[in-house]
Amino acid sequence: MPEASEASFDQEAGASEGARPGGEPGKGVHATELSLAERLAFERLLGDLSARFADLPADQVIDQLRHALDRLTDFLGFDRCSFAEVSDAEGPFQILCSVSRPGIEAMAPGPAPPLTWYFGELRAGRVVALADIPADFPPEAVAEIHYCERAGLKSNLAIPLRVGGRVVGAIAFSAFHRTRAWPEDLILRLKLVGEVLAQAVARSRREAALATALAEITHLKERLEAENQCLRQSSRTGCGRLPSSRSPRFNRILEEIAQVAPTNATVLLLGETGTGKEVLADAIHHLSQRGERPMIKVNCAALPASLIEAELFGREKGAYTGALARQMGRFELADDSTIFLDEVGELPLELQTKLLRVLQDGSFERVGGTRTIKVKIRVIAATNRDLARAVSEGRFRDDLYYRLNVFPVAVPPLRERPEDIPLLAWEFVRELGESMGKSIEHIAPDSMEALMAYAWPGNVRELRNLIERAMILARGSTLHVALGAALSPAVQIRRDEVAETASAGALKDREREQILQSLQQTGWRIRGPGGAAERLGIKPTTLESRMKRLGLKRPTSG
Repeated sequence: MPEASEASFDQEAGASEGARPGGEPGKGVHATELSLAERLAFERLLGDLSARFADLPADQVIDQLRHALDRLTDFLGFDRCSFAEVSDAEGPFQILCSVSRPGIEAMAPGPAPPLTWYFGELRAGRVVALADIPADFPPEAVAEIHYCERAGLKSNLAIPLRVGGRVVGAIAFSAFHRTRAWPEDLILRLKLVGEVLAQAVARSRREAALATALAEITHLKERLEAENQCLRQSSRTGCGRLPSSRSPRFNRILEEIAQVAPTNATVLLLGETGTGKEVLADAIHHLSQRGERPMIKVNCAALPASLIEAELFGREKGAYTGALARQMGRFELADDSTIFLDEVGELPLELQTKLLRVLQDGSFERVGGTRTIKVKIRVIAATNRDLARAVSEGRFRDDLYYRLNVFPVAVPPLRERPEDIPLLAWEFVRELGESMGKSIEHIAPDSMEALMAYAWPGNVRELRNLIERAMILARGSTLHVALGAALSPAVQIRRDEVAETASAGALKDREREQILQSLQQTGWRIRGPGGAAERLGIKPTTLESRMKRLGLKRPTSG
């Protein structure tokens, strides 16, 4: 055994009496076997390391591994000590940790040098003990000889480490100043130390893999629950096919939708409330390559401004008061699928920037989080607002508008495709008849005439609600639609006034008159049961936006 090794062992043996471990090369007692004091000192070191690594948390293993290699280097008087791991029988060795004395370069973490013979021996489970380099190398170790000459390596000992009968890594000790002998007794004890370290590293890898698997299971569970909720909602809102139409104008739009659906292009659906924009969005999604996954729907006007960011992008636990658990956002849930942003024109300006970033590069952070999440989504947006006008008025970002306006589709109101009214009426009759257990064979001619003459400010949604009301009251096989009695006075239109609706200006005046009358009748109360929005059959947010567009404001008292 070389002088530095014996000196270090003697000094470690006396460390409990105040001596400092480690020694200078060239000092110590010459011996070929470990002395009793050396064995005791090494066994104390082994016991200490075993206790230290026994229940060590996974995130502390690498730091403690470095500390253990430092102690071994000082204890035995080595110049460098390195620990490497290997994932499988064919994989390369990776340097996990390396320490060295001053003036000696430690090995960089990452792939080990390409030394075929050297690592082949270790992979085969054989100890590589090189007391005199390059003399101890076999002829085939050409790369190893060149490497050692460049590095100035004099001696090297590498011990393969097994866990569960498989080589999982190696620990190596190097000398640069002079050659070192490697007694069998020393190799056995270093192997014990190395296996303690290898067990700790393997346990940390298992714990990390388990934590990753549990996190993935939790993520998939959360996603599955959210997708099930979305599927339940989807089953109530659409069938995923293009609607039928007898209108040449609407059929042209359906042809365009059929063309854009298989692509990943962003679609912007424009039109009045109730025209069926959500039905068209559902059809676009189901006709696309993402159609097997549920489409994630978000009504941007129905969410409070304080919660919409968390709803769209998710939140971390403790992000704000009341955030008791982590929550996935709709964009994260829509990964590899489609997200439908209904009433996108209602988005607050401060969130439009974050939405723009998602559209540009598919990345965002949860509220209260710092980790960037990447998603691949297809966006379909819808609005009943004039977005171009909102941009000019500074209420909507122009760059976001151009991102959304890739493939705009203007959905015509029902009054501009009256030939579809009988078709839709019978479709609703059949649908509602099945759920109510009623068989309707005819729609009264005067009722159909009234349906055709009505201007439908609520469009297809209003028509369905009216048919449903008539179906509930139906007692025979003929459906009678009491149009005037069923509608609130604020939206009744006499048949002789229908011609006026052909003029856009007259229609706007008529709409203003209807809304104003309803507001006056409810004392300017918009929301809640009996409010103006309910009487008109539209959403409160839609009514508020129309009031703003028409310049209707509640009169001040006094």
